[in-house]
Amino acid sequence: MATQQVETVSTSADKVKLGVAALLVVGAVVGFYLLSKQGAVIQWIALLAGLVAAVAVSMTSEPGKEFVAFGRDAWREAKKVVWPSRKEAMQMTAYVFGFVVIMAIFLWTTDKLLEWAIFDLFLGWRK
Repeated sequence: MATQQVETVSTSADKVKLGVAALLVVGAVVGFYLLSKQGAVIQWIALLAGLVAAVAVSMTSEPGKEFVAFGRDAWREAKKVVWPSRKEAMQMTAYVFGFVVIMAIFLWTTDKLLEWAIFDLFLGWRK
């Protein structure tokens, strides 16, 4: 039985929050450049403060909450992954390199055979 995913409609409050977050990002960048005479430390503090404020505002909106939930789900799924041991990883890497070498030899041989057949036999350019 397939489950249906219900999508929520973005409210105007969420749109306003995301708009304010975008304005905070723009303000942070503008502040960074306007504060160039104050020194690099003040510039970076202003930029980071603006970006942190933008993230905080955006996380209060529904899309921000969904993003955080997605991140949690992704982290939970990543914990379920069974990673190969070092020995298995080295073996698979060796198999891949071996296959690449075999394919390179095969393609080089095929290329040379076709070159010989086309240019020497059919066209007679190399005599």
